[in-house]
Amino acid sequence: MTNNDREARLAGLATEWRTMTYYWRDCALYALAVGATEPLYTYEKELQALPTFGVTPYWGAVNVSPKFPRPRAIPVLVEELLRPEASYVNLDYEFLYHRPIPAGKGSFVYRDVLTDLFDRGQGRGMAVRSQVEVFDEGGTLLCTNRCTTLFPTLGGYGGTPMPRKESAIPPRDPDLVAEDHIGPAQHLLYRLTGDTNLVHVDREVAVGRGLAGPFVHDLCAFGYACRLAIGQLFPGQPARLKRMYAAMKTVLYPDTPIALHLWKLDEGQAAFRLVNTATGKAILDRGELSWEP
Repeated sequence: MTNNDREARLAGLATEWRTMTYYWRDCALYALAVGATEPLYTYEKELQALPTFGVTPYWGAVNVSPKFPRPRAIPVLVEELLRPEASYVNLDYEFLYHRPIPAGKGSFVYRDVLTDLFDRGQGRGMAVRSQVEVFDEGGTLLCTNRCTTLFPTLGGYGGTPMPRKESAIPPRDPDLVAEDHIGPAQHLLYRLTGDTNLVHVDREVAVGRGLAGPFVHDLCAFGYACRLAIGQLFPGQPARLKRMYAAMKTVLYPDTPIALHLWKLDEGQAAFRLVNTATGKAILDRGELSWEP
């Protein structure tokens, strides 16, 4: 396949529109899957949705119509179009929270659209950025998900270079640190929210991809960071979140101690890094978070 053929096949790529139904139990399950124990997120009496519950449509495979063996996101479609040469990893994720998600019950209406294609250079891969806008059943925009995915075996074809993003983390110790622990079954719990990729549960599949074993979903770590940041910066008021961004850096395995490092910037803005405290390595890095002051 020539470079022009590759770009032509990917231009305008989009999934069909889908609907994901949910109930309060789904909101509570998601919260438990990202380590929540607070009644605010787990008890139906006065339940509020964790904002990042809005990421679940991206890889969602439950309570979704139309039905497929596995509903496909843009990275999956790209992999299918470019096989056998393609495999992918997540580079970064951006989440925009436009309106509080009703926690009792509702529907997400969404599709995944390819928005950008970047050539990182010979031997450095091709990056695909896609966007999932999530509406309620009445057409109100609730949140926007943007994901950049790397296809390591592609690239070097002279396409648009990927823009460099500088870190917002200042060169000083964090202002706040929140410690937590990834449970030994956290990956099993999180996959019940919709991302049923076998690499998170099947040891043979994970080892076959060069990993030590099943690992925790990137967006599970993203949800942990969101919950911990809210608890430190505007506790009990999740609806104040406006935006969250992070780069995915290292694989996170179950039964791991973690810490969220937070740096306060301007009013209503912070930078963060989610760290594996056993190794000192960043799980999520170059994090940015904004909220309603």
